[in-house]
Amino acid sequence: MYYREGRRGLGWLLLLVFLAGVAVTAGFFVLTVPSKASSLPGGQEAGHPTLIGGVSAASLPPGVGPETIADIVEAASPAVVRIDTVVGGGLPAPFNDPFFRQFFGLPLPQQQGSSLGSGFIISPDGYILTNEHVVEGAREVKVTIIGFEQPFKARVVGADRDLDLAVLKVDAGKPLPYLKLGDADKTRVGEWVIAIGNPYGLDHTVTVGVLSAKGRPIDTQDRHYENLLQTDASINPGNSGGPLLNLKGEVIGINTAVKVDAQGVGFAIPSNTVQPVLNDLMTKGKIVRPWLGVVLQDVTPDIAEMLGMSKPEGVLVREVVADGPAAKAGLRRGDVILQADGQAVNSASELVKLVQKKQVGQTMQLLVFRRGNRLSLAVTLAEKPSQY
Repeated sequence: MYYREGRRGLGWLLLLVFLAGVAVTAGFFVLTVPSKASSLPGGQEAGHPTLIGGVSAASLPPGVGPETIADIVEAASPAVVRIDTVVGGGLPAPFNDPFFRQFFGLPLPQQQGSSLGSGFIISPDGYILTNEHVVEGAREVKVTIIGFEQPFKARVVGADRDLDLAVLKVDAGKPLPYLKLGDADKTRVGEWVIAIGNPYGLDHTVTVGVLSAKGRPIDTQDRHYENLLQTDASINPGNSGGPLLNLKGEVIGINTAVKVDAQGVGFAIPSNTVQPVLNDLMTKGKIVRPWLGVVLQDVTPDIAEMLGMSKPEGVLVREVVADGPAAKAGLRRGDVILQADGQAVNSASELVKLVQKKQVGQTMQLLVFRRGNRLSLAVTLAEKPSQY
């Protein structure tokens, strides 16, 4: 009797232990399975961070989740356009794009052809930003916008070859979606970026990568780019002029170049290069630049010794443009510019940057070394002529 009761008591005890285990396990799942109602922005759950790609959402920037890039693309795509041009070449688009001819070793065109590029709308009244090389030499420009059955005939309202920028205008008859320019200077290397464009004629192709580097100087066959963003987001012929977006959906770059002999190397013009000149392009059709009217060269040790200088410093004036600002101020060939507005200059690029910060009509005070003597000259800057 005791044995039976003991076995019955033991059975009840085991049952209670089992039920307690079930309750604890159920409680565990209740505590660890995230509830939709408790979701926080950015994929982070109340009390417990979820994992996105094996990374805790708590470590991701605010607003970044599994659908972040898709949401940005959905919002930005209507403002990204396709640009088709009729040019004086006979190569099939997009290889007639002047920028990419050099990379593919293509000959210069001899007859009428077409070219393809990208761009994006920057204002609701139809202004579009793209690369100058996309529309260079074009006799006709057409822009295709999402939501419209037929392409629009566009006019080039402003262009600058040095910066490789152009502004187009279309009249759509109603407000258009547009993209906002962001601050490329605040973007850090390693941040995610998104490129949208029409590579090889494949409309609205999206590629994603990171900002690989900043401040890249790049030389092509006929252009020099002083300060480009580098990215591993795929940029191919036809992408030129399209936007490079940050995770706020802002344009931080204008896609402009690719090295076809490399993998994951593309370039974009920073938005901060565009913003200071955009108004000039839209209202004056060109960028108004201040100009000294000289050809400059860095001073090497040999040049310094030849000129009787104690050390290499300043910038050598190789040529003075007749009737230019420098000539009118008395600057001569062989002079060495040591300072500009009280600031020492030791390279031609330094002096050019100081000049570019001035306005047409302003005066720049130069300290010049000439045949063993130092003298001060005041140069009134003029507008840089188009042939220079």
